[in-house]
Amino acid sequence: MKKIDKSILTKTIRIRPKNSFKGTYGKIALIGGNENFGGAIIMSSLGAVYSGAGLTTTITDPTNQSSLHAWLPEAMFADYNDTDQMVQLIKSMKVITIGSGLGTDDHSCEIMETVFDTVTPDQTLLIDGSAITMVAERGLKLPDAKLIFTPHQMEWQRLSGIKMADQTEERNKAARDKIGGIVVLKSDRTEVYTPNEVYQNTTGTPAQATGGMGDTLAGIIGGFVAQFDNEVDAVLAAVYSHSAIADELANTQYVVLPHQISKRLPKFMHEHEA
Repeated sequence: MKKIDKSILTKTIRIRPKNSFKGTYGKIALIGGNENFGGAIIMSSLGAVYSGAGLTTTITDPTNQSSLHAWLPEAMFADYNDTDQMVQLIKSMKVITIGSGLGTDDHSCEIMETVFDTVTPDQTLLIDGSAITMVAERGLKLPDAKLIFTPHQMEWQRLSGIKMADQTEERNKAARDKIGGIVVLKSDRTEVYTPNEVYQNTTGTPAQATGGMGDTLAGIIGGFVAQFDNEVDAVLAAVYSHSAIADELANTQYVVLPHQISKRLPKFMHEHEA
């Protein structure tokens, strides 16, 4: 298992060329946040915007619009009940994330099925949170796209069928080979399973053990993938950055809040660009 260390940052994060514009840094849509879990999709959207994605659209329940714009005026809003609009938006994106605060009811499943039917092989689809649970429990067929899964260990148990106590590197790799895509298996030392390698993160702190941390990571991964060319390196750099910032904050804080990581990202990335 290879270690993810700070060398991935300068390998991935580049000084922005003078002639670039917002379209240079990718378009991302984040889908989730039902009427009870709007905070999840807002935290994920914060991660995407603060990591530098060029254009960010949050497709969510309309009850979240005011809160989204209060936290993040840079993100555009769309109502996930408007299927036609959602389909048209998805078609124009480089990266789509789904699952943060989406829920697992029938309406949530209908939204997922629409997304799965719309994405294309040249797009990246990040499947997080309750979306992973629905894939596992409802037996949804995965679409033909560049897939990234971001499960915690219980979600991985549902998706892979491997009990938490039995989640060894060998078994996890075999399951990834069967499912496909990139798997970011979240834990105190997050592991990343790609088609060719297995990596383990070297950063992270117990101060991160609070709700919304995974939603924020999903947004940061999506933002990195939207703007950096090498998808595997982008995922690894996002995983490392998320926890490295938390390590820094934990030097003076008992708990690190997810939105604090997002707000620290622009400075952190500037410090490690090459």
